[in-house]
Amino acid sequence: MNTTNLTLLVLYYSRHGSTRKLAEFIAQGIESVPGCDARLRTVPSVSPTTEASESEIPASGAPYVELADLKECAGIALGSPTRFGNMASAMKYFWDGTAADWLSGTLSGKPACVFTSTGSLHGGQESTLLSMMLPLLHHGMLITGLPYSEAELMTTSTGGSPYGATHWSGLDGKNMISEDSRRLAIALGRRLAETAVKLNTAS
Repeated sequence: MNTTNLTLLVLYYSRHGSTRKLAEFIAQGIESVPGCDARLRTVPSVSPTTEASESEIPASGAPYVELADLKECAGIALGSPTRFGNMASAMKYFWDGTAADWLSGTLSGKPACVFTSTGSLHGGQESTLLSMMLPLLHHGMLITGLPYSEAELMTTSTGGSPYGATHWSGLDGKNMISEDSRRLAIALGRRLAETAVKLNTAS
């Protein structure tokens, strides 16, 4: 890997794999932009008493995020499944522990985007995306969405919104990511990376 490349953090929580798959497509979009690398990271599950309930190393998939990842990234794609129209508690738990980075402005001025997966088509996709934007805005990040120049936004029946990439996984989580949702996720990753390149070129 070229050490001069910009690193874009793709941070997600996934229970059954759908959000993880979206994260992989977003990473694909990031890495389609010359000079950009995607760093996939996840967060551990939490117990009902809000304590971390997983081992220090995940059994499979991406490693757990560390605060150093926030310092080293040029931007963030943030993803979570919907929990009653909000981000999952595991992701909220991580952001609740970033006060020191908030105070020091670690993420201020960096671009960010959001993505989600839901069991029902109208199960809170957009409110979940908006809920994930809140901590990013408090950190001073610049939110990028999906413009309607992405033609799939006008034709999709399985997910996708101007607020970010989405997927309708179905009640059993078995729905495959549609071609429209795949294209929109890749486009979101590409737009995030292109924005990071422009911001770093201008600085």
